[in-house]
Amino acid sequence: MKHLDKNTILSIIIAGMALATAWAIRGQFGHEQGAAWAGGIGALSILLLAKREDWYNKAIKAAFAGAVGWGFGGMMSYGILVGYGRGEDFINVYYGLASLFVVGGLYGLIGGGLFGLVLEDHPKNKIKWHQVVIEMTVGGIIFYYLMIEQLGFEMTPPRSEAWGICAGSGIAMLYFMLRTKKYSAMRVAMYSGLGAGFGFAFGNFLHVLGNVAEIPFNMWNVMEYSLGFFGGAGMAYGTFTSSWPKEESTGKFSTSNLTLPLVGLIFVIPFFVWHQSFLMKDFSETLGAFVSQPKTWMTAVQLVALTSILALSVYWIRLFSSKKALQGPQISYTEISMLFKSYFGTYILFTIMLTGSFLSFYRIEQFLYIINYIIILAFIPKLKPMFSARAAATKTWRNVLLIIMIILAILTLILINSHGELSHAHKRFEWI
Repeated sequence: MKHLDKNTILSIIIAGMALATAWAIRGQFGHEQGAAWAGGIGALSILLLAKREDWYNKAIKAAFAGAVGWGFGGMMSYGILVGYGRGEDFINVYYGLASLFVVGGLYGLIGGGLFGLVLEDHPKNKIKWHQVVIEMTVGGIIFYYLMIEQLGFEMTPPRSEAWGICAGSGIAMLYFMLRTKKYSAMRVAMYSGLGAGFGFAFGNFLHVLGNVAEIPFNMWNVMEYSLGFFGGAGMAYGTFTSSWPKEESTGKFSTSNLTLPLVGLIFVIPFFVWHQSFLMKDFSETLGAFVSQPKTWMTAVQLVALTSILALSVYWIRLFSSKKALQGPQISYTEISMLFKSYFGTYILFTIMLTGSFLSFYRIEQFLYIINYIIILAFIPKLKPMFSARAAATKTWRNVLLIIMIILAILTLILINSHGELSHAHKRFEWI
């Protein structure tokens, strides 16, 4: 870590906090859309910390790519894997932590990889996005049907084995990067994946120990925060220690290829979160417990949440669309910063409203999100990392992976000696 100065280390920590906070919020919404919103927040934080003017025009594309990549893993099931970590024997617990490493790693691998590909996309060396999409789709299908349907390799039985689709897509993405020599994007993908994988497994360790110690806190949320922190820190580290092409401003700025990422990031993702989460049944144990007319309050909260999405979307889509055909770099640091604040702030607003935390302090972690948000906003303008070009070294990644596996073994030994039989514990291998 000698190649990192104080500003760079702090930038990595702040990026980790941004994705950690958003990923912890994501636990309230779940699924692909919740993960995508969190991924977009993490990507925007890195772009703001980097302070590279030549990235601002493609910041929306990079954030949307990061959102799609992190959201892609939302199809994976991991609930039963968390239960393995509550077991009493080494094999089952280690299997659980290692499997969570795989799931978390796939979140970060694809999220960081697509984000990195946008940063490496250059007018003189364009990324063939249609080829990326086709290869990742085919890779996901082939891996899933070969490994799971044909060979019967199941990691989360009897739950969904959609991790196989993500694994195949991630492998195909790495092969595309290797073939086209997109080594910087590959570094971001690998460190993001290693970070998120370790963060998920380590988070499960904290989750179990917290429950054993009967800490009066949402320890599941701690696990989510851990995944996001290490994943975001890994994505930032990969970004700040890679060599990126410098883009010179030429001709007119065009929004023709910005429409899909702009609408997708700012409207589609938040709308799906609202559509899937702000249902009457979701309020039965929150608002209904604090007010005398719950249906009226529920309807009001739904409308406020929808209005916030529409206001956010209309403002930013109109602003960026108005820049079409103007000369030179047209998206500024200030605009990206304001987008980040409003996009992140709306996500926090959503979880505060959905949990009814604006009426009660019964969910203390909801207010910790606000504290994290304030800290992140305070530090981002003050930091500027020092970029350093490091090689894409597979030997280093293998060594990091080996170290992580050893650490997981140590964590497993601590867990199995910290408690007796726990509720909701699962066994993958019944013969032990």
